[in-house]
Amino acid sequence: MSELDLSKPEPSRDARKWAMFCHFSAFLGMWFPFGSLIGPLILWQIKRESDPFIDDQGKEALNFQITVAIASAICYLLMFVLIGFALLGLVLIGAVVLVVIAGVKANDGVVYRYPFTWRPLK
Repeated sequence: MSELDLSKPEPSRDARKWAMFCHFSAFLGMWFPFGSLIGPLILWQIKRESDPFIDDQGKEALNFQITVAIASAICYLLMFVLIGFALLGLVLIGAVVLVVIAGVKANDGVVYRYPFTWRPLK
């Protein structure tokens, strides 16, 4: 059950909903420190066994948020030479746009892959 079965025509409505929530839970970072990492992690851990689509999209959401956290940390370091301010703005705007796209795609039952993402979780 660790491999996504692409021969299945479409994930169930419930699976699509939870996969969408895995992506959108990253917005918890707006209210809680590290919420953008904790939200997808908790949802993925709770629901990953129920459907391969949720498992796949939960891992993808968490991998992307790990990548965004690393890129943000680099931007904070680069703030000492002032370029980090502009780069952090670009990273955050890009992250919001890509999370919305991923959530909509997941709700449509489409397997979404974030661009420029490091995938430590396989």
